[in-house]
Amino acid sequence: MKQQRSFSGIFRRLAKDREGMGAVEFAIIVPILLMVYITSFELTIGLSVAKRATRASGSIADIVTQQTSVNKTYLKTMINAADGIFEPYGITGLKLKITGISIDASSKPTVAWSWAQDDSRPYAVGAAVTIPSALTVANTFLVRSELTIPHELLMFMPSVMPPQVKTVNISREDFFRQRAGTTLACTNC
Repeated sequence: MKQQRSFSGIFRRLAKDREGMGAVEFAIIVPILLMVYITSFELTIGLSVAKRATRASGSIADIVTQQTSVNKTYLKTMINAADGIFEPYGITGLKLKITGISIDASSKPTVAWSWAQDDSRPYAVGAAVTIPSALTVANTFLVRSELTIPHELLMFMPSVMPPQVKTVNISREDFFRQRAGTTLACTNC
């Protein structure tokens, strides 16, 4: 009984005591504020990388459509273009595919040629391709660029997050209509 009174007395004194209350509130709020700050930092960087992925994919397709013919050596330089756009983030793990798409008189799109950064052919020549319906115009030529880049979350609980959640793949796909001529040949794709 006496011990119960002493505990209740301690709790009453603590409830009345206001000294150190700011320190307790600070200790409760700081982790929440740090988490909000780190999350906003991560989101800002992630959005910047996503914006650069969009810009790089569109720029690559646009540059290629300005040519009258290309080859693997020329297409390989598109990685340098992407690197310049992604500066200062770098392009480690970047995957790039560029595809020439021919749309015949019956508005059927097929692969005319394709190239991936490892100099392989990711799509078979003549294979059917799905493109946005607004771009399906008979007797035209499109260039599609597909860009995927992994983005690693830098600070958000790095030791707690599983590895598959620490990396987010950002992918973009762009279609551009041929601007120089009516078709675009790749001499060795």
